[in-house]
Amino acid sequence: MSTQMIFDYVIVGAGSAGCVLANRLSADEQHRVCLLEAGPRDRSPLISIPLGIGQLLPGTGYNLHQYTAPQRHLNERRLFWPRGRTLGGSSAINAMVYIRGNSDDYDAWESAGNPGWGWQDLLPYFLLAEGNERGTDAYHSGYGPLSVSDLKWKTKSGQAFVRAAQASGHRLNSDFNGSQQNGVGFYQVTQRRGRRCSAAAAYLHPVANRPNLFVRTNSQVARVIFRGEKATGVELLNGTKILANKEVILSAGAIQSPHLLLLSGVGHEGALRNMGLMPQNHLPGVGKNLQDHLDIIQVVKASAAVSFSESLWPKALTALRLPELIFLNRGPLSSNVAEAGGFASSSLAGGNPDIQFHMTASPIFQHGFEKRPGYGYSLHACALRPKSRGEITLDSTDPRVLPRIEPNYLSEPEDLEVLVEAYEMARDILAQEELSRYQKRHWLPEQKLTDRDSIIHYIRQHAESIYHPVGTCRMGNDDLAVVDNELKVHGVDGLRVVDASIMPTLISGNTNAPVIAIAEKAADLILQRSPRSFVKENRHTQEVE
Repeated sequence: MSTQMIFDYVIVGAGSAGCVLANRLSADEQHRVCLLEAGPRDRSPLISIPLGIGQLLPGTGYNLHQYTAPQRHLNERRLFWPRGRTLGGSSAINAMVYIRGNSDDYDAWESAGNPGWGWQDLLPYFLLAEGNERGTDAYHSGYGPLSVSDLKWKTKSGQAFVRAAQASGHRLNSDFNGSQQNGVGFYQVTQRRGRRCSAAAAYLHPVANRPNLFVRTNSQVARVIFRGEKATGVELLNGTKILANKEVILSAGAIQSPHLLLLSGVGHEGALRNMGLMPQNHLPGVGKNLQDHLDIIQVVKASAAVSFSESLWPKALTALRLPELIFLNRGPLSSNVAEAGGFASSSLAGGNPDIQFHMTASPIFQHGFEKRPGYGYSLHACALRPKSRGEITLDSTDPRVLPRIEPNYLSEPEDLEVLVEAYEMARDILAQEELSRYQKRHWLPEQKLTDRDSIIHYIRQHAESIYHPVGTCRMGNDDLAVVDNELKVHGVDGLRVVDASIMPTLISGNTNAPVIAIAEKAADLILQRSPRSFVKENRHTQEVE
């Protein structure tokens, strides 16, 4: 391969956003599109088998392990921040939960000075992406490339959670993406025939043979190349230059996209000069506005085989059921583990839920790094709308050195108050007879916590990320905004950011589906076309396939 290649569009990062853009931009054969991914191809069967998440998350083959700076309000702990590093990005290693968030989340984006990004503007793009096995209605589409389905396997612990949560006062909700978000139930998942439907499976693999689409893996970008005030391409770690006639699009995620901008001289001019970098464009908001969902977990050792177990024999029996997945598209290997959950409101919530539960049908310790034999289940509770803000900064000008992650968790006292209430709600659900009948003992915490001080101590010692970082290349029109409402980087031609980093505020739920919708909208913005009819578009796509 030559040391210089020329395309129309160069997309950096083959995660959820990058796969969507590669598909949509290369649909016109006149556009030559290059998709660059730092990680390997997504060939492992652990990716397509949903239960493989138990190995993917603590593993390093498809997961870039990153850690935060020591967190002042969390007993100086460094928290684990995994990021998918393969085709499909984090959608190749996540729990496959399909959640859009709350409609008011997007209306708040628009009210903050981002016309075109309200709920009624985004809903068509959610529908354009979604291929829900339940079919099409006012809130859903059955035609999109991203397969969404009901779980093909549910554990007794998950079923008991739903009943226990109802007994604790939560309403039953069969569709968190419908008319109401609050309530409890089983999540729908991004799966097709019992297998993971990552963004790569949905958008990239079906069009991999297009002659105008070039996908290059194991290709880490070192910097964006500029000619004057225009981005003209990128340079890889090995010195290869990939040039773009039209646009460079950063879709590397909420950590790597601002990292690349900073390495390329786009950021706070003074901070860049202090690092020995030549400023290209003074944008002080690059890396700022970092937000994430902080989560507190309670783990119970079960007295019966109502969940998954880390013991050798039960794991072997589960593995032997592979033919059930292959031939019948169901069985325990189709489980996403985080099968049930829901949304609730703290006393500080206002009009919409600000707490989310994830009931995992397995005992989870230290993100899966620590294994304890026996059956068990874990109940997560996270604060959905944190007030705390952090930042991504450079630790080195060497692109191989990971940036410094400073989430600044719990720096705003209200975040702690919401998390205390979230813990108490989860504790009360676990105490209901529907679940307590299976309880052998509390694994974490070892005893029931009832007073506020002990709960706060537990949170400071055990709270962790639930992997939803956003906001570091914020969309807006003020001095700290990084991109405008067309996702173009302020003050630079030919450069956009399209991923979770553009979110002004964190949405109320899991972030994968929103990132895909953002990328669908971005494709229309890039191609300068009006929003398409999702039914007409997706029916045509389905007929062609």
